[in-house]
Parts: sequence; C-alpha cells; structure tokens
Amino acid sequence: MSPEYALAGLFSVKSDVFSFGVILLEIISGKKNRISYNSDSPPNLIRQAWELWNDGKAFELIDPTIVDSCPSEEALRCIQVGLLCLEVNAGDRPTMSSVLFMLSNEATIPSPKQPLITPNSDSSTTETTPSSINEVTITALDGR
Repeated sequence: MSPEYALAGLFSVKSDVFSFGVILLEIISGKKNRISYNSDSPPNLIRQAWELWNDGKAFELIDPTIVDSCPSEEALRCIQVGLLCLEVNAGDRPTMSSVLFMLSNEATIPSPKQPLITPNSDSSTTETTPSSINEVTITALDGR
C-alpha cells in the first residue's frame, strides 16, 4: 500500500506504480512483502531490498531458484526499478511508461532513494497494536 494512501487516504496512478514496485521485488526475491509488528521478526521485503541495495549486496535478494536462469544484470535492474517505484514522494516515482522503458532497454537508471520503511523498524516499544480509522458515508437516493 502506497504511503500516501496509508497515511492520508489519497490514491492516484502513482499508487499503482508503488504497488508495481512491490510486486516486482516479490517476483525477483520469491518472497512476500509482509508487515510485522514484532521487532524479532525478519525485516519486511522493502526494508530488506533497500538495505541490500544500499550495501551493494542486492544480488543476495534474488530468489535462488531463478539465479541460474536469469541474467544477474536483468535481475539487478528489476530491483533498482522496483526501488524507484517505492519513492516516498509520489511525484518522484516514475510513470509506468518509464518503468517499461527502463526494464526493456539498456537506459541509465537513476539511483533510488530510501523508501518509507515501516514496522519492525528500530522502535523502542516491544508491542504495538495496529489500528486504522475507517470512515463510511452512505447516501440513500429516493426517486420522485
């Protein structure tokens, strides 16, 4: 879920770009992006992808079952584009046509910035209760 939707309920085309970035990382890694509120659990996929990318170890994110059948430069390109799709500011995310171009060409791809990393981060609390506020408006239409 994109940060702007999760935090403010705003949805746009760039929210779909964010979701595509998550799916791209899930395909390359063979893992699901799970959010855990337990600090002892492994990092979520977005955090793990960013940390490995930032440490120059993005190759470690690639699913072992596809390592031999997928050219490493293509897999690393997918990780880089996936991280670009996860930019915190929706305006900084690429358009889907740009994503397609970056994935299908040898174009120079900009370096991603750190995505918004949530739960199981460095928090001092050991127990967090997830919550959300849901609002519903119902309008009844009556004929004349």
